[in-house]
Amino acid sequence: MSRLKLDRPIVFFDLETTGVDPKTDRIVEVSILRVEPDGNRDSKTRRVNPERPIPAGASAVHGIFDADVADAPTFRQIAKGLAEMLEGADLSGFNVARFDIPLLDREFRACDIDISVAQRRVVDVMSIYHRMERRDLSAATRFYLNREHVGAHSAEADVEVTLDILEAQLERYEELPTAVGELDAWIRNLPANAADSGGKFVREGDQLLFNFGKNKGKSVRDVAASSRGYLEWILGTDFPDDAKQIVREALGQK
Repeated sequence: MSRLKLDRPIVFFDLETTGVDPKTDRIVEVSILRVEPDGNRDSKTRRVNPERPIPAGASAVHGIFDADVADAPTFRQIAKGLAEMLEGADLSGFNVARFDIPLLDREFRACDIDISVAQRRVVDVMSIYHRMERRDLSAATRFYLNREHVGAHSAEADVEVTLDILEAQLERYEELPTAVGELDAWIRNLPANAADSGGKFVREGDQLLFNFGKNKGKSVRDVAASSRGYLEWILGTDFPDDAKQIVREALGQK
């Protein structure tokens, strides 16, 4: 690293997980690269048993399946060693500020280890990318249509060019679904059997099941019978309204 000036170590890290919710999902692989101010490097990559099934959608992204981590250590078993690699270091990675750091911090706290995130400086490479390379409609017009967006911020011009960009995206990326319903699910990364707009609940036969948290895989009806207070707590959160409606119905409310 010839341009990045370090006054203390910096750790670049990445997580592969069971999903995309930093509040509830678990780590299945962690990779750490520690760089010292003198340029020395130390790296470690470990598979982690998340102590829950890995959803098929997550495995399709990172290629890690239940059998791959069946004999791997749990996060608790490796937490102390990982914390030592983070000792006294700042943090860096791609999209770490919004996802990896909150999830990693939560995993450590569950092991009674405080990695003092607030005292570390964070260099999120994705944030630099988004600030330095414009991601607005005019930039998308140049990228996908190879032309300038004439009339930018005119409502009529904006909606017309948005349609053109979508057509160009569908032509450019053959893996994109072309049916609106399937495209909506792809964008929001929803399971095929999602029962609400956020994928908090899924349908299996005539049952509604939790798709997050400690009750993942359990019937909403069963949880309503055994842990009514948990469902009442959900109603006070920022969950989507359609997810809350599922909870209300399970509680016998309108």
